[in-house]
Amino acid sequence: MFDTLSDRLGGVFDKLKGRGALREQDVRDAMREVRIALLEADVALPVARRFIDAVTEKAVGQDVLRSVTPGQQVIKIVHDELVETLGGAETEGLNLDAKPPVVIMMVGLQGSGKTTTTAKLAKLIRERHGKKALMASLDVNRPAAQEQLAVLGGQVDVATLPIIKGQQPVDIARRAMEAARLQNFDVLLLDTAGRLHVDDALMAEMKAVAGVSAPNEVLLVVDSLTGQDAVNVAQSFSGEVPLTGVVLTRMDGDARGGAALSMRAVTGKPIKFAGTGEKLDAIEVFRPGSVADRILGMGDVVSLVEKAAATIKEEDAEKLARNIEKGKFDLDDLAMQLRQMRNMGGLGMLAGMMPGMKKAKAAMQASGMDDKVLVHLEAVISSMTPKERANPDLMNAKRKKRVAAGSGTDVQTVNKLLKMHQEMARAMKQIKKMGGLKGLAAMFGGGGGMGGMPGLGGPTGGGPGGLPGLGSGMGGLPGLGGPPRKK
Repeated sequence: MFDTLSDRLGGVFDKLKGRGALREQDVRDAMREVRIALLEADVALPVARRFIDAVTEKAVGQDVLRSVTPGQQVIKIVHDELVETLGGAETEGLNLDAKPPVVIMMVGLQGSGKTTTTAKLAKLIRERHGKKALMASLDVNRPAAQEQLAVLGGQVDVATLPIIKGQQPVDIARRAMEAARLQNFDVLLLDTAGRLHVDDALMAEMKAVAGVSAPNEVLLVVDSLTGQDAVNVAQSFSGEVPLTGVVLTRMDGDARGGAALSMRAVTGKPIKFAGTGEKLDAIEVFRPGSVADRILGMGDVVSLVEKAAATIKEEDAEKLARNIEKGKFDLDDLAMQLRQMRNMGGLGMLAGMMPGMKKAKAAMQASGMDDKVLVHLEAVISSMTPKERANPDLMNAKRKKRVAAGSGTDVQTVNKLLKMHQEMARAMKQIKKMGGLKGLAAMFGGGGGMGGMPGLGGPTGGGPGGLPGLGSGMGGLPGLGGPPRKK
């Protein structure tokens, strides 16, 4: 996400940070490079021009040029302006505080991911907001569109309106409203029909549906990979339908980021959600501050903690917490943490969200390392007997050969896994000496940040140390860490 833009801006700012003093011309030269980077990222020209003018005006001030760390000051100004361009400091989620049923109308072009996004939002509304949702497909043009939503409804455990063949969109909307009222649904999501391009018939249908349903939210779903075209589509819709927000899909594949940076400035509407994958839980609340952090390589700790809270099972976290209190950490615990890493999106996703991990992520890509490493390590653990997992000291040369053969790996991989376990076991003993998780949390201000979350609070405080190898610059992961640390 934003990798190309992030790399370009990182190169520009590395030059600024390397200088003890900055002249006005240095700042202007840097801003010229930033402008080129924005345009190459497919940011709309007026938005790029406005951004550069605002940053330059603030950055060439005497307070910045004469400060002790002028390069860092310029980066902060760019960060703040990015946040403003993306929508400001406030995160704007769904407005569900209204008399039920709250109607959310989904609009957009065909192929933008509207139906899948409808199911993702319904799942999020049920799980995070605890509300009862009903989905209704108004798409009578695309073959099997209504059946697709019904199938997705079954997968996310959300009710869908029964299909009546031949019924038109406005009539379906009326029937959905009546069903939602009679069956006491809190939220009604209307998945409207798309077209290959914006036309009068589509807009007339959108207005008619909005007329009978009086939606509280009208969310435009656009594919971020289409870049400037996504912005043009948003402009067309915002002129015809009372949009309340935008959902950008396929953000995980958008290395440029032009759509995200242009959308708010061009439409005046907030980006509320970002689709980050094909899975039905791959949707994130769009936080301008977090996105600006990612673009500038500062990580995204808020989203990391949120993802951890959503994926780590409570019983697993409690088991790990109990083991930490006892100073115990066996290979079953390590296997659990490896699974958690995969569930949270894998190594690349985690590295991209953690501050200061940009170089580690680049090293992973350069070495061809991917999430298969996690699968291989889990396979090694699965090939051990319960006694070996509980007591890794039993692993002699003969046992290592057997486990390597059984897991389809080699003895070197088995040794790396055992080394990783030793490092983590030492870390857990250190946490016990500090008074366990409660003592560790107290060190960080009474449980603030990530200290109180089992599996996330590391002894260094410099990141999610409880995740294998991530606490110390990913040193514990095979292929990344270099030579083992000396005792």
